Amino acid sequence: QVQLVESGGGSAQTGGSLRLSCTASGNTYRTYYMAWFRQAPGKEREEVIGISSGGTITYYAESVKGRFTISQDKAKSTLSLQMLSLKPEDTAIYYCAARDTPLSLFGDSWGRLDKYRYWGQGTQVTVSS
Repeated sequence: QVQLVESGGGSAQTGGSLRLSCTASGNTYRTYYMAWFRQAPGKEREEVIGISSGGTITYYAESVKGRFTISQDKAKSTLSLQMLSLKPEDTAIYYCAARDTPLSLFGDSWGRLDKYRYWGQGTQVTVSS
C-alpha cells in the first residue's frame, strides 16, 4: 500500500504561480510512475504531468508544456509540481497518483487513470482572471 497526501493548493491570479507537493508513505519502492492529474468542475479527470520512478523520464500534457514542471525528492518521498504562468483553465482539483505497474507495450500510456492504483485526496487550485 502507498499513501499519498497533497498540499500547497490555493488561489492565484492569471500569470501567477503555485507549487504543489505530494508526500508518499508506505511501499513507495513499488511505484513505477507518479503523476499529477486534475479534474475541473463538470469535466473528467485528466492527466497533467508524470515522472518515472527513476526520474529519468517525464511526461507532459500539451496544455501544460513549458509552464508546469514535475520533480521528486526520493529521500523525502516527495513529489512536487511547480506551476507557472497559470491560466483560469488550470482551475481544478489536483490529484497526486502512483502507479505500481510498468507501461505495457500496447494500448497503454502514462496518463491512463485506470492504471494508477494509489491516489491522494486532492487539493484545490483556483486561478482567477
